[in-house]
Amino acid sequence: MKTAGLTLEELVALTRERLAARARRVVPQGPLVQAAVLVPLVDRGEPHLVFAKRTEHVGTHRGQISFPGGTLDSSDASLLEAALRECEEEVGLPREMVEPLGALDDQETWATQYVITPWVGVIRERVTWRPDGAEIERVIEVPFAALAERATFRVEHWERAGVVRPVYFFDYRGDTIWGATARILKGYLDLLEEGA
Repeated sequence: MKTAGLTLEELVALTRERLAARARRVVPQGPLVQAAVLVPLVDRGEPHLVFAKRTEHVGTHRGQISFPGGTLDSSDASLLEAALRECEEEVGLPREMVEPLGALDDQETWATQYVITPWVGVIRERVTWRPDGAEIERVIEVPFAALAERATFRVEHWERAGVVRPVYFFDYRGDTIWGATARILKGYLDLLEEGA
């Protein structure tokens, strides 16, 4: 099945099916800072993924494009709750509008020592994005098909501490998604394309 032409409902069903059919990679609790992000799916006549452009004022990942989310704090009952709380704070997405579909594989950030748990969620109602201005500069909606077709995708190989790793990039209309966000995105696209 070619995933680029899926409707939102087909994408939601396929996401649920693929997430339920596999064991998720979980990084055990340890020295890394726990964080969670939402991988939001919205319908704009076709499925779109939602990203947040970080301001230059934040402590880490300045100016980068990420999925909305952040670190687990003492008020959060779960990593999903942390992702939903952070989305509400950062981009004005009311948590009750999100239908969680499941968690993708945990991803570590190599330079900043986070372990990120990504949750895919669908938002069926129209959202008026309200970037907070302190952490998030703007919200970016990207058609799922533009990412699934992989025309925007490239790989570079970077060395850090004597280890060479692939670094993924997705370019879309002047914005570049890379780092942990690109690894999360590539993992999600790969999961959907398994057996396609």
